[in-house]
Amino acid sequence: MWAAIRLIRALRVFAVIFLSYMWRVSWARLWPARYGTRERWKKLHRRNARRMFRGFVSLRGVYIKLGQILSVMGTFLPREYTEELEGLQDDVPPATYNEVRKTFVAAFGKEPEQAFASFARTPIAAASLGQVHEARNAAGERLAVKILYPKVATIIAVDLRVLGWAVRLMQAFVPVQQIDRVHQQLGDMLVRETDLVNEALCVERMAKNFESDPDILFPKVYPEWSAKTVMTMSFMDGVKITKKDALASLQLDPYDVATKLVKAFYKQLFIDRFFHADPHPGNFFVQRGPEGQVRIVVLDLGSATELSPNLANGMFDILQGLMTRKDDLVVRGIDEMGFMAAGGDRALLESTVRKYFEKLLSINISDFSKIDPAVAQQLHDPDMKKAELRELMKSVAYPEGWFYVERAAVIMFGLQTTLAPKLNGLQVGFPYIMQFMMESTAKKMAAPAPPVPAAPPKAPDPVEKKESAEEALLN
Repeated sequence: MWAAIRLIRALRVFAVIFLSYMWRVSWARLWPARYGTRERWKKLHRRNARRMFRGFVSLRGVYIKLGQILSVMGTFLPREYTEELEGLQDDVPPATYNEVRKTFVAAFGKEPEQAFASFARTPIAAASLGQVHEARNAAGERLAVKILYPKVATIIAVDLRVLGWAVRLMQAFVPVQQIDRVHQQLGDMLVRETDLVNEALCVERMAKNFESDPDILFPKVYPEWSAKTVMTMSFMDGVKITKKDALASLQLDPYDVATKLVKAFYKQLFIDRFFHADPHPGNFFVQRGPEGQVRIVVLDLGSATELSPNLANGMFDILQGLMTRKDDLVVRGIDEMGFMAAGGDRALLESTVRKYFEKLLSINISDFSKIDPAVAQQLHDPDMKKAELRELMKSVAYPEGWFYVERAAVIMFGLQTTLAPKLNGLQVGFPYIMQFMMESTAKKMAAPAPPVPAAPPKAPDPVEKKESAEEALLN
């Protein structure tokens, strides 16, 4: 019964937004001078974005996660939506203790107070799918217990069905092909994030990747009190990475923090090929090391993802093309990553990429936190007609796995800009890109050449037979 009620509530949110657009389209056709103006559409986008924000907060769960994703992925929605949904990146209101207690008892057959020497009923952090409580074990060790909300798997199944319908409606207004791929990959990410056994394995794997770096820290997982719906970890101290006042109290420079964070991200992408797909500010704490160095605590690795070779190689080509000012490498990288849709207008896509590449090189951005609107205007192409734009969007595919990379890169770029607006991320990542290039070249050189298949014997034609016979007689 509750699933049906939730389904109706979610449909109501999307239906109100959809009908408001249908109403505006109808009036814009009848009276374009009044209802079809850019200002009118912007106001409607803002109103509907606020409706979506309120609806997502009320529904919680998957919808808060979706809102967080949409707030950093301006590709699919008008800017008004990303601005309003940014509020979902902040702390989410927690669930009641009784709700998460049910999850713990179902996993272990014991109350949290029976499992631990002490257990705080008030959570220290809450997220879209679960929350974290502080506890101590019999040895007095300080612990963080992550507990998923009850029936979260069933809620996800219901919510994804509604989102699938919403995606099909959205395609009528947003000229982006294969947006359903985003829906599919969101579902995959949510399934992994609600399996805390998977997260424990991800923590162990990434900790091993950084075992040579004592300044990138990960929590220790306690398997005896961990299951699919509960994960018990060592409590990790630190200040939230975006709290500049707290960083100043530790005598840490935000630029040093941003540099360390971005270096770690490039290592994950190009060296380890296994990266944090949700680098949200709340998932990083900062500590001051014994010699005053920056130490970063990495949390919430449920969505950690492997990077496929085609995406890694394509991104390398694009970055190399940007650094060497070669548009051919940029085009090759886009092709390698899988952005060119089958049956699309390849020539149009390539020419557009080259045109924007040329404009991008002419722009000088020294402070990423204060980008002048004139900069964006330089990238705007006033000569592109609507029909040509639609044809261009039909030529763009959405590669498998790009959902995670785009989301992680956009969040990481925003976090870097907040901490150090004048930091050049490409320069910071250059050593890792070069290491990746050398390793890739070495692998190619070490790989044995594929055997050349022997050509099948060719039957001689009558002319060849005659010439052969005559040559035989002459010899």
